Amino acid sequence: MYIHEPLRERAASARPVRVGLIGAGKFGSMFLAQAPSTTGLEVSVIADLDPDRARAACRTVGWSDALASRTRFTDDALDAMRAGDVDVVVEATGNPAAGIAHARAAFAAGKHVVMVNVEADVLAGPLLAAEARDAGVVYTMAYGDQPALTCEMVEWARISGFDVVAAGKGTRYLPSYHGSTPDTVWEHYGLTAAQARAAGMNSRMFNSFLDGTKSAIEMAAIANATGLAPPPDGLRFPPCGRDDLAHVLRPAEAGGQLHHKGQVEVVSSIERDGRPVPNDLRWGVYVVIEAPNDYTAACFRQYGMNTDATGRYSAMYKPFHLIGLELNVSILSAALLGRPTGAAREFVGDAVATAKRDLVAGETLDGEGGFTVYGKLLPARTSLERGALPVGLAHGTALKRAIRAGEIIGWDDVEIDPALGAVRARRAMEHRFGTKRGFGAKRGSGTRHDVGAAQRRGSATGG
Repeated sequence: MYIHEPLRERAASARPVRVGLIGAGKFGSMFLAQAPSTTGLEVSVIADLDPDRARAACRTVGWSDALASRTRFTDDALDAMRAGDVDVVVEATGNPAAGIAHARAAFAAGKHVVMVNVEADVLAGPLLAAEARDAGVVYTMAYGDQPALTCEMVEWARISGFDVVAAGKGTRYLPSYHGSTPDTVWEHYGLTAAQARAAGMNSRMFNSFLDGTKSAIEMAAIANATGLAPPPDGLRFPPCGRDDLAHVLRPAEAGGQLHHKGQVEVVSSIERDGRPVPNDLRWGVYVVIEAPNDYTAACFRQYGMNTDATGRYSAMYKPFHLIGLELNVSILSAALLGRPTGAAREFVGDAVATAKRDLVAGETLDGEGGFTVYGKLLPARTSLERGALPVGLAHGTALKRAIRAGEIIGWDDVEIDPALGAVRARRAMEHRFGTKRGFGAKRGSGTRHDVGAAQRRGSATGG
């Protein structure tokens, strides 16, 4: 990218890239740890619901009192974005409704947006990216998080002339994890609840990684940014180590476990019986490529690439991701190059609410990482045709009917206010990008079908 030299020039001319951070949790804290050592970048304002917590986070990562005194702390994110001392907004709240509102406010104020909040991106990312382009600003995934790193590998493969067979990440997975709750999550991590509390670990956040929701959300984000399609009925999570990626992640007709060529998928670091997979990719990302001709396949062997038995499939991977420690790449790419490090372009994949257990009519859903639902990856067409409720909207909504464990929850199954900004944004995204791809929501009655009414209520601009 060659960003460092123009960054030094900005520093020398006393024109640093000015950042406004919304949300000083773990991701935000990791970014804050790197900010003081990044020449030409400054954090102008930090917005958090608890400004004292944000100040404490700065102290924890090593900020001096003098440095902190040059940063404004506030609990009003919208006011922070309207200020004139911010070039790039980092949205790191994890709340999808808040993320959409903050992104739109930033666009209106002429600010670039780094969307750490993948939940918001999957709920309405294609629409937000289009609105950013219309506003003349950049909307981007967060480098350091797995979706942006995967998109970078896909980009490398495509511009090098390779066919992309599969791309995704690793995680720890067993089918039983889909039923995990905040009360049971720590036993899977080998911790007690007391140990987790002492370390400041959030049970809902860690549970969303374990129960498959984060995997569904992140693969949907990659699908929407790259066009790689989800499998038809959810992620399969095949156990696979780094050396076997090219063997396992081939299409079924070639002897592998993929449903189709050009797919997103997550590999598990443990076998179905709980045994560890050797050389696992639990913390990393990958892309599997196919040689377009015999000469290229021969080069794979000559230059030491791992291949399948045919020699035509190979894989590139990165065994780790450093989330907020690498976030500067996105911030500076947006501010100095005017380019995203991955962004949604179309509606290809969706993460939909699925019952963890039998649920009763009148029960209130508690969203990502909770006790009632997990997120399942579906192709966008399937999601819309089935009227599936996005997992990002499955919080604080009451069920109209009983739902069986493992059943996908639909829009018509819940009481949800169609006037909510996040609902309107989602409806506008479905209408604009579903129609573009030649599909739309299942027809019938209820909120899931009233796209036209949502449009009339201002869904393209509401927040």
